[in-house]
Amino acid sequence: MSSFKALVLERDGGRPSAVLKDMTESDLMDGDVTVRVTHSTVNYKDGLAITSKAPVVRRFPMIPGIDFAGVVEASSHPDHKPGDHVVLNGWGVGETHFGGHAERARVNGDWLVPLPDGLRPDEAMAIGTAGYTAMLCVIALETHGLTPSMGPAVVTGAAGGVGSVAIALLAKLGWHVIASTGRRREADYLRGLGAAEIMDRAELSGPARPLAKERWIAGVDTVGSHTLANLLSMTRYGGAISACGLAQGMDLPASVAPFILRGVSLLGIDSVMCPRPRRLAAWQRLARDLDRDKLSAMTTTIALAAVPETAEAIIEGKVRGRVVVEISA
Repeated sequence: MSSFKALVLERDGGRPSAVLKDMTESDLMDGDVTVRVTHSTVNYKDGLAITSKAPVVRRFPMIPGIDFAGVVEASSHPDHKPGDHVVLNGWGVGETHFGGHAERARVNGDWLVPLPDGLRPDEAMAIGTAGYTAMLCVIALETHGLTPSMGPAVVTGAAGGVGSVAIALLAKLGWHVIASTGRRREADYLRGLGAAEIMDRAELSGPARPLAKERWIAGVDTVGSHTLANLLSMTRYGGAISACGLAQGMDLPASVAPFILRGVSLLGIDSVMCPRPRRLAAWQRLARDLDRDKLSAMTTTIALAAVPETAEAIIEGKVRGRVVVEISA
């Protein structure tokens, strides 16, 4: 049985360490589809897992990587056959089930979606879970009935993966986008993605007033805590914020005032267990609505061996946009 390379998180008493090692398919976990992984990525959640900054990984040893793109090599699942190009996001992969930072993966076929027409595997991972989550946020705002004619949209954590894709999507759809970031040096980058205004995150990071001046009708928040509380307090009547992250914290020190006096809505976005129909819709929208030149501008490509140091950098806020991990040709 041929071997393949995998990044493995191992724990022997102390802090887990990431080791690049050879494995065989007999080492893989149960599943009805085996995929030759061509590309993966490093999301913020991957950074938390690999650096042990949060208890993302639930069992050891573990192959990290919460998403991947690749080609089906073997399948007993009715929806997938050898040669199919597929994408996976979430479902506990890289947490409880071996993930995408390896040349092979064996998974439940229900977790896979077809690679959308017109998207290359590397582009799918340039989008990755971060971009797919951003699309879910945008769809939620649209479903709520919000349109660009109603006012601006704000995006927090703007230079990160979710934020970068959210800005590009919203701008292409005609929104006036306000980008909130703590990295002022990235202003030109954010304007290149379509941001109309740059806002210092310090304006949002302190304790929130119950109600503040109305500034936007919609938003995508990746930060949580005081930042999300401030976003809600500044949202216009009838507006909504899509919340998908917790970079500042899991708490929400907010008032009920925006909800009961302005009719503001908080839309929770989960990408991990999102039902298949919504996943398919999000990926089709990404293939249609995301500007490929902007996607390329926000993307860096690394080798599998560089994943651990990139994980450290993403947690330290030193990674801009998206990172594609080139696994195999």
